Amino acid sequence: MNTPESESEPFAGKNVMVVEDEAIISFLIEDMLLTLGCASVIHAAAVKQALSVLAEQTPDAAVLDVNLAGEPAYAVAEQLEKDGVPFVFATGYGQIGLPSRWRERPVIQKPFTLESLETALRTAF
Repeated sequence: MNTPESESEPFAGKNVMVVEDEAIISFLIEDMLLTLGCASVIHAAAVKQALSVLAEQTPDAAVLDVNLAGEPAYAVAEQLEKDGVPFVFATGYGQIGLPSRWRERPVIQKPFTLESLETALRTAF
């Protein structure tokens, strides 16, 4: 019996934005997303860059580092929310490190595994 694509590979063909200031971590997340079946990954390393990307295109989802070189990424989260884009926070502090406004969002604590990323993205969708 064939399962619908949405059940067997929910990330197939998705374009995901990774907002992360550490290049090696950004590329590690990209590898994980491609392993999960995502079609492409859009990288941004700073709040201003991420907002500029979002002004030009709308990804299907996003993985958002909370602390971008000392600047909180909440302006990006607000824009993603406004655009209706599901997203996941990635942080070394876990859910407790988020302001109460964002604690209902899926969070993966760094360092994370492919499985935890997949679970958080499924929750976001």
